[in-house]
Amino acid sequence: MYGPAVSLTELHLALLLHGPRHGYEVKKEHDSWFPEGRPLAFGQVYATLGRLVRDGLAEVVETRSDGGPERTVYAVTPAGRARLDAWLAEPAPPTTTGAEDIVRKTVVALRAPALRAASAVVLRQRAAHLRHMRELQSLDEGGARPTDTAGHLLRRHALLHLDADLRWLDEAVDALAADRSREGAR
Repeated sequence: MYGPAVSLTELHLALLLHGPRHGYEVKKEHDSWFPEGRPLAFGQVYATLGRLVRDGLAEVVETRSDGGPERTVYAVTPAGRARLDAWLAEPAPPTTTGAEDIVRKTVVALRAPALRAASAVVLRQRAAHLRHMRELQSLDEGGARPTDTAGHLLRRHALLHLDADLRWLDEAVDALAADRSREGAR
């Protein structure tokens, strides 16, 4: 889910803003913030929290057991807040690199036709995108104003990206058809 443009450091700092938390709570909150994304791995959470403490961006405020395993509780420091503010002030770079799986798979299917028929790859991808779009749209249907604005905006972002991918896939289908016509005319 996360490429170089998404910083786990700043994401963890944001998850600590609402108050001190232990790693399990950080993971749980992340997964509720980004339900469409890949859940954070526990190892990733604890490694990132350790780096935040090492770098002075978070601090350990207590260790508790509550009758279960020992849990270390972390809080964001003023330096961590400043880092998060600076990160939020910088615009995110556009994702126009062509590094998305959909682009990679289509290019591989076109350049390595012995593996799979490119048109079948594109059509399967189209069907998967349409299915996912319907699922996302069903979450916001009902006519009422969504009560979870962040969740609604995440779904809208995903829908608009899926729509752009579908338009690109339509262009790929047209390009494949044009290639077949040219090859047939030879």
